[in-house]
Amino acid sequence: MSRIIIGTALNRHLRFYLGDTTEMVEEARKIHDCYPTSLAALGRVMSVTACMGLRQKEEGESLTTTINGGGAIGTIMVSADSKGNVKGFVGDNHIYLKYNSSNKLAVGLAVGNNGYLKVLKNLKLKNNYTSQVKLRSGEIGDDFAYYFSVSEQIPTVVSVGVLVDVDYSCKSAGVLLLELLPDHTEEDIKYVEKLANNLEPISSVIDKDNDLEKYIKSLFVDAEVLESREVKYYCNCSKEKFLANLLTLPKKDLIDLSKDPSVEIKCEFCEKVYTYDENDINLLMKYVKDR
Repeated sequence: MSRIIIGTALNRHLRFYLGDTTEMVEEARKIHDCYPTSLAALGRVMSVTACMGLRQKEEGESLTTTINGGGAIGTIMVSADSKGNVKGFVGDNHIYLKYNSSNKLAVGLAVGNNGYLKVLKNLKLKNNYTSQVKLRSGEIGDDFAYYFSVSEQIPTVVSVGVLVDVDYSCKSAGVLLLELLPDHTEEDIKYVEKLANNLEPISSVIDKDNDLEKYIKSLFVDAEVLESREVKYYCNCSKEKFLANLLTLPKKDLIDLSKDPSVEIKCEFCEKVYTYDENDINLLMKYVKDR
């Protein structure tokens, strides 16, 4: 089970999110047949977005993060809700690039940094909230840290990583967010800065020992875990939802669509294919005629 623990430290001047997201990221790999660099990029975005989903205050609220840096991997899109349901996809599932100097997966090169990170929050009955920042590196962690600092005015350390095994499966994946709260002190800032400079890659930490409570206590002696939440890969698509979405198309496009004996639509998040036969199209056209 993938899970994220949430709590406070530094005399409650800091909030942390620490997660083992291995199972969730592995499920994404199976669904999308991801190669290592594609999986590392998608898994990193999923892990941070999962934390952001748990930050939503009301049940049913959700958010979607979109990253496009102009690199070979294309667009990465991930959605998460307040219940820990996460789904995502990447433009090109079959990217396998490494940096020659370190032999590490070249996520930043594949993603690129000539683009943006956009966050759309679906706040149910309230107005949706959209914020966008330029990418810093394409390595994902730095980009989200910049987003939190600029768009949400929350000084945040972001450590996120995915280790890919020789068979391309997800060996380990994890995320650590450290958020300084409004009443933090100068001493808190210095402690977190020193800590950030010496953090071991979170995916390596999870690979060696996935005892989250033990690890957070090694970083903060006064760490207090307030919640432990399950996060999982879950897509809520359905044939009915896609049929309803078709109604948002221009009338001319729907008329052209009705000329085909059947229509197939694939969900980008879970790869399921829905087929609409003549009866489905006729039902759709009844609503179109009423426009």
